[in-house]
Amino acid sequence: MADSPEDTIAAVATPPGVGGIGVVRVSGRRATAVAEAVLGRLPAPRRAIHAVFRGAEGEVIDDGLALYFPGPRSYTGEDVLELQGHGGPVVLDLLLTRCLALGCRAAHPGEFTERAFLNGRLDLAQAEAVADLIEAGSAQAARSARRALEGALSNQVDELLERLTALRVSVEAALDFPDEDVDILREAQVAERLNALDERLDTLRAGASQGALLREGMRLVIAGRPNAGKSSLLNRLVQREAAIVTHIPGTTRDVLRETVSLDGLPLHVIDTAGLRESDDPVEQEGIRRAWSEIETADAVLLVIDDTLGEGDAEAAMRARFPKSLPVITAHNKIDLSGAAPGERDARIYLSAVTGEGVDHLRAHLKAQTGYAGGEGLFLARRRHLDALDRTASHVANASRALAQSRAPELVAEDLRLAQESLGEITGRFSSDDLLGRIFSTFCIGK
Repeated sequence: MADSPEDTIAAVATPPGVGGIGVVRVSGRRATAVAEAVLGRLPAPRRAIHAVFRGAEGEVIDDGLALYFPGPRSYTGEDVLELQGHGGPVVLDLLLTRCLALGCRAAHPGEFTERAFLNGRLDLAQAEAVADLIEAGSAQAARSARRALEGALSNQVDELLERLTALRVSVEAALDFPDEDVDILREAQVAERLNALDERLDTLRAGASQGALLREGMRLVIAGRPNAGKSSLLNRLVQREAAIVTHIPGTTRDVLRETVSLDGLPLHVIDTAGLRESDDPVEQEGIRRAWSEIETADAVLLVIDDTLGEGDAEAAMRARFPKSLPVITAHNKIDLSGAAPGERDARIYLSAVTGEGVDHLRAHLKAQTGYAGGEGLFLARRRHLDALDRTASHVANASRALAQSRAPELVAEDLRLAQESLGEITGRFSSDDLLGRIFSTFCIGK
């Protein structure tokens, strides 16, 4: 039998493993019956009580706190029961099994939050912000996810949707009254309103781009000849000995991944084998993997031994790098070459051993991404950027149609498409397939 939104669902809402507290969450119309069977009574709404959790034969499973949130004033908009007991996996499994025996079914990943969306407690962007808040890798990311959950993105989208709706009403009036002598398109100042929409979209897209950077970060591959100091530079960036460093060329044979934070921006640093010709099959595989990582990178940090300078080997690497891939050039070992630290002629001079010049590299990396930071950021996703890009494209098409043909039907159609694209962000226009992809990435119990 297929799952139904009418089902009462249950899940362990705390992470697997042993902990001081474990929570079993129940949502749906049978939540009150579960409370009465397990607790012997229904707790007063939104008031924690201490209770014994009992099995089918009256045996004690555990004891702890119970909370009851009647819908619609609950997280999911349905009746919700939370049983907070001891955080052992066996105890929680016994408690969950008891709930399932009472007519609940096991919740799918993200199903509690999906029900919150379907019942109007959250819009789609806010629902995604719940997962982003849980997965936040830095304080800045957590604050920005919280802003998105509070509606920082949704409110701006809703404002634009209202403007689009009002503009569509004006344009479609020209279709409803084609015989009027008044030029409705001119009287309604459609061109000026389209320009204002375009400007507002540009502002929102810039903010969303910063939010997407903060959420997803940048993949930076460190490349260069063997013994140029790539692994030493990785260790300096992550501020610990993540990679093995020796004076023997070819020490790094595999890909090593670490993540660091640049004022909140996640920087995914990937150390790779030195790029050179080799007869060693193990080193050859490491070099193959290095080039594979370079193909999918957001940027490459080309490390050059400043005591040797840039030569034919680096020229061959540059020729093989993807044409659209940004390449940041870092001259390492200035503690040996005597060069001054800093950025000159689009090259950064530094020492991975002493740390001189590394701050210049950090600043350059932030500038490379366009990341500005700040306290007004909200987290955004790639799908949000895609929806905003399509919205802007339809608004631009509407402006061209108005300027070239003054055909209200063309303008109206582009405004409709813009409205649909923008509405995908908050879920005003969303498919079941989109919802399935989004909520399947959530943890079970949330």
